[in-house]
Amino acid sequence: MGKAPNLYSFDDVDKLAATLRRYILQCQNAGFERHGVFKVAVSGGSLPSTLSKALLARSNGSPEDNVQFDKWEIFFADERAVPLDHSDSNYKLLKDDLLDNIPGDAGKPTVHTVDTEYLEDVQEMADQYEKTLVKSFAAKDSVKLPIFDLLLLGCGPDGHTCSLFPNHPLLREGDAWVAYIENSPKPPAKRITLTMPVVTHGVKIAFVATGEGKKDILRKIFDSEEGQGLPCGLVNEGGAEKVSWFTDKVATEGVSFPRRGSL
Repeated sequence: MGKAPNLYSFDDVDKLAATLRRYILQCQNAGFERHGVFKVAVSGGSLPSTLSKALLARSNGSPEDNVQFDKWEIFFADERAVPLDHSDSNYKLLKDDLLDNIPGDAGKPTVHTVDTEYLEDVQEMADQYEKTLVKSFAAKDSVKLPIFDLLLLGCGPDGHTCSLFPNHPLLREGDAWVAYIENSPKPPAKRITLTMPVVTHGVKIAFVATGEGKKDILRKIFDSEEGQGLPCGLVNEGGAEKVSWFTDKVATEGVSFPRRGSL
């Protein structure tokens, strides 16, 4: 049995963002030491807005507090089969909240979007995105799974993460790195997603969950046996101490699982 995930709870989103920045930069700097780049997967929802608050904040001037976007490779933990300028696109969310607001002197990250040529064929879209991952993670040697330096994820009110939904057959997918879904319980129906083994194989995995709307599901994930079988609970189980949750006090009201004081 692995160690438990880390649960951090903050008075407000500003304090959460400041600690999330420190955490992401620790992951960035560790990635640079490993292979000279920072390979990160991101989800959509409210996450890009919090990332913007964290990553576009003024640096304290120390070498550790330096976001080097030009060495970032950004992938999407899941994406919807829509044009990149569509309001449902996770890329558009990240572009509007973060990418378009990066100062010119901070460098630009490499961003791996889905190929919109395959909007009508999500199986092919998933296959093509998996090929993108293979080029980045297995260019020299074949690997069983890609190892992201960090995955930044959200948590849905039903306990889903990425586009991995409760009781869905995709939760059992063990071979593909990227899978497609044509019957998402949440619209839009057609999406692609990283699979559970890829998510739990990351060096670090972070969830960001804030607001009163999250408190019932967080209580279930952390304090009930049923919650352990939800997608977010499965990430907790598979990732163990590699997993950190960044939440606010409103979201963790009533959660009995122990909080950690600091990084």
